[in-house]
Amino acid sequence: MTSHEEGRGQSLDDIFGEFAELELEDVTIQVDELKLALRPMVQRIAQAAAKAAIERPKSLIPTQLKAPLGEYPGVIREITIGATKKEGGSRSNTVTIGGHTAPAWDLFQSPPKNPPIIAADVFDMPIPLAKAVKTHYREVLEDPAEWAKLCVDKFGADLITIHLISTDRQLGDTSPAKAAKTVEEVLQAVKVPVLIGSAGDPEKDGPVLAKAAEVCEGERTLLCSATIDVYEPVAVAAKEHDQIVLSWTSLDINDQKELNRRLIEWVTPDQIVIDPTTAALGYGLEYAFTMMQRMRLAGLLGDSELQYPISSGTTNAWAAREAWLKAPELGPRELRGPIWESVTALSLLLAGNDLFMMMHPAAMKTVHDLIEWLRERRPIPVEEYADWTSIEIPEGI
Repeated sequence: MTSHEEGRGQSLDDIFGEFAELELEDVTIQVDELKLALRPMVQRIAQAAAKAAIERPKSLIPTQLKAPLGEYPGVIREITIGATKKEGGSRSNTVTIGGHTAPAWDLFQSPPKNPPIIAADVFDMPIPLAKAVKTHYREVLEDPAEWAKLCVDKFGADLITIHLISTDRQLGDTSPAKAAKTVEEVLQAVKVPVLIGSAGDPEKDGPVLAKAAEVCEGERTLLCSATIDVYEPVAVAAKEHDQIVLSWTSLDINDQKELNRRLIEWVTPDQIVIDPTTAALGYGLEYAFTMMQRMRLAGLLGDSELQYPISSGTTNAWAAREAWLKAPELGPRELRGPIWESVTALSLLLAGNDLFMMMHPAAMKTVHDLIEWLRERRPIPVEEYADWTSIEIPEGI
């Protein structure tokens, strides 16, 4: 018998084995009868698929919702920024943050008592900016007062942060008196509460913020910032002139607690806002989110040293080169940059952040609109859903 004759009457499986594959090209097969033998598993899959196509499920498995309720004995302090004429200042309104009794946006248990707010960044000298940002502020970069006015009148900023970076000895070495004059000009240009940022110069920050606190007597501004290395002159100025202190640390919960303990020796707990540092989307956002969330939960669980509203320097998002890098494969920079800043802010919003210092108008509007949308979501009464036993599946799903 020839090998050709030996193959007659055998199945393909007999010839090629269990795991072999047969590929035929340009072949015509003429048969009187074709019989397909499906293996048991293939048969079961085919039968199940046919049955599912005919018998569509009408509901999900009956169950009962158990709301994720926790016990939170602590309360995050309420801090009011700004002061009206009636309160000894000159602002048209004040802004209050904090007051939370549950994790961020836990609508099962407690909605945020006070909504998060946005402060627009303004600088006292022209600085290098990504083109996507600079386009919006090109005409006011030389005038901090006009810059602040533009942010409020056109872009709807809740507050203004005037960063006195020209006081840095490596930049302009502006004197505390001259820097304070810039602060006064911004106060006259806008009527929203104002925050005052230092340059991060360990020798200049104390005198600069002390002088700014003096000229802002009665305005209840936020002095940014007190650090582990430079905190005493800032705390003293806040105490003497009734200002608020931003307690800034670098992503370390123990440093944050230690700095807060030191500040309490000078100011009251109602004069502290904390800033654990914001790492941007792309180079450490997960760590920043985790730090803020841990601090918020610790405060709610009773740690009095962490029961403070949280601030975020969200503008740090622009430090990630992906936000502004000229790279067509990453998408247009005009959209990529604002999205980078927005996603950084929205992530930290879920961690419990109360105050966002931001820069790009589109990013500020995005975050503001989402906060308003979340505020419109009514708290979810658990009793409405406690008796759910099944959920009907709509047609078309």
